[in-house]
Amino acid sequence: MRARRFDLLIFDWDGTLADSAAQIVAGMQNAIVRLKLPVRSDAQIRELIGLGFSDAMGRLFPEFAPEDVEHVLEEYRRWIVAGGAPGHGPAEAPLFEGALSALSQLHAAGYRLAVATGKSRSSLSRSLARHPEVHALLSSSRCADETAPKPDPLMLRELLEEESVAAGRALMIGDTEYDVAMARACAMPALGVSCGVHESERLLLAGAGALIEQVRHLPGWLDAYGSDRPA
Repeated sequence: MRARRFDLLIFDWDGTLADSAAQIVAGMQNAIVRLKLPVRSDAQIRELIGLGFSDAMGRLFPEFAPEDVEHVLEEYRRWIVAGGAPGHGPAEAPLFEGALSALSQLHAAGYRLAVATGKSRSSLSRSLARHPEVHALLSSSRCADETAPKPDPLMLRELLEEESVAAGRALMIGDTEYDVAMARACAMPALGVSCGVHESERLLLAGAGALIEQVRHLPGWLDAYGSDRPA
């Protein structure tokens, strides 16, 4: 038998567990139109998914003052909570195929599961309310509005402290270079998923140790590569 390398698995949400990129882009484009902001392409918006909202908006509209960015944030939140149209109820992106099964399998195998996301706490709470099976499997989480946003590694350091786990015993799983960068900054291994917003080559250049296509492949990857020495 071989000893397991990791005790804590930390997941990004958007683009990693949830297939939410299209919804995020549509919500932002709606806010841009309603507020008569300068046109931005879908690709420009998609590029910034995973960052904290204020940071993303600062990069998307560098000519705007921070208080003007807050208007974009409020309009975007109204669009998302309304489901994209009046009377539709809160919208929520689906999980990637097989993600819930993989998380359940990993939890049953004794891994602790956490989320580190660029979402706000209210947004993550709404997502978890729509996916209560995932919520039940998580031991901890951090959001961009309650700590330093990605790519600052503070949210990972806080999760490590809360879980009493060394950085080398945790694995960050995410779809953007921001996920990889914050893991590298605290000497944590990172695994890229190629189903999200940043290309595989970009994840590897940022320092991801390996790639999988989707989270549903994670149990198999851990079986093959998630042990390091004879027990």
